[in-house]
Amino acid sequence: MPNPKRQHSRQRQRKRRTHYKLKTPVFGACPQCSKPILSHRVCPFCGYYKGKPVVEIKPKKEKEAAS
Repeated sequence: MPNPKRQHSRQRQRKRRTHYKLKTPVFGACPQCSKPILSHRVCPFCGYYKGKPVVEIKPKKEKEAAS
C-alpha cells in the first residue's frame, strides 16, 4: 500500500477529528407518568411500554430507623 509523501498538519488532523465526540441522549416523556425516559424502552418508574403494562414495578422499602 502506498504511504503518504508528507505529514498532515496538526490543523488538518484536528479538523478531521472534530466529529469524534459523544452525543447526549435524547429523552422523551412517558405517556403514563410523564417522567423523562429514553425512547423505545420500558419506563423504569411505572413499567409501561407503548401504553401497556410490561413490567411490574415493586415499591422501594424505606430504610428502617437507625438505632
